[in-house]
Amino acid sequence: MSNELNGKKVLIITSNTGIERDELLKPLEALKGMGAAVTHATIKGGAAQTFLHDTDKDTSVTSDTRLTGLSADQFDALVIPGGTVNADTLRQDADAQRLVNEFAKAGKTVAAICHGPWLLIDAGVITGKTLTSYPSVRIDLLNAKAADWVDAQVKECPANGWTLITSRNPDDLPAFNAAIGKSLQAA
Repeated sequence: MSNELNGKKVLIITSNTGIERDELLKPLEALKGMGAAVTHATIKGGAAQTFLHDTDKDTSVTSDTRLTGLSADQFDALVIPGGTVNADTLRQDADAQRLVNEFAKAGKTVAAICHGPWLLIDAGVITGKTLTSYPSVRIDLLNAKAADWVDAQVKECPANGWTLITSRNPDDLPAFNAAIGKSLQAA
């Protein structure tokens, strides 16, 4: 186990259902393995149902806390997993939108994968940014005035003092996790 992120705190936020399993568990495990303290927060707290490829129920994961009451001051980075239902639910949650804005305003790292950038749209933080995502989210990002959409494993976009990291799908998780770790080391 490496300690390159010792002392860094990461917040992973999800709804309570519809989360793409690997997009929650792989970053959580990788970041902990790098020495970061990782907190998983859900809208309601308690159990979070994961799925494989948005269709097959998988495991239930107990979150550490609820989104309410958390703030960017407590963490160094924010990670937003995908899963269609998860992302569509998160994008409508006022606390999730507030947290994205707090992290951006505080100059911290925000990382979203797959359908996770939907939350970034509703939080109003992507104007003029270049991102990647699951292909079906591309038109939503462009309509929300993202500067560009690229088909890449990972896209890092320094954004007015904060770092935006996006990826397309579970196949990109090694590159996504590495980019988050690199961003936290530089912070």
